[in-house]
Amino acid sequence: MSENNPIRVFVSHGFSESESYLRVFEFLESVDRFYYLNVSRPDVAPGGGMDDIKDELIAQIKLSEAMFVMPDLYERQTELVNFMMDVADANKIPMIVIRPFGQVSETPPELIRRCKEHIEWNSRELVDALKRQARNEDTARWEVIDFPGFDEKGEIKD
Repeated sequence: MSENNPIRVFVSHGFSESESYLRVFEFLESVDRFYYLNVSRPDVAPGGGMDDIKDELIAQIKLSEAMFVMPDLYERQTELVNFMMDVADANKIPMIVIRPFGQVSETPPELIRRCKEHIEWNSRELVDALKRQARNEDTARWEVIDFPGFDEKGEIKD
């Protein structure tokens, strides 16, 4: 993944930019040297009926390498989110569900069953899940803990 080859990501939406939809991109933007392309277009609401809406969603989802499923949208528009997930399944696009923000409710079990990963709201988990699912990249990282007064050689003596 580079600036010339960003990960194409779709975030489930009901043709509006919900708080959780926008929050995904705030988290992704906060990561240095992580390049992605948002292929979800909530601003392109088709003027026709449900068939036109479904056609537009199919076109958007087919452009993606991975899809974030938002539980809050699922609770409001279950049928639409199930349709998006069916499209992702049919096109072998891996899905990642993010827990409801603030832990105010639980993730619906049917979302957990259908998605490859169930993650928390933090930048590192969002990016790592995208890398694993979209590009099969190993994202094993070591946590670095800084202890004041110590360096790699031991205690710092003034």
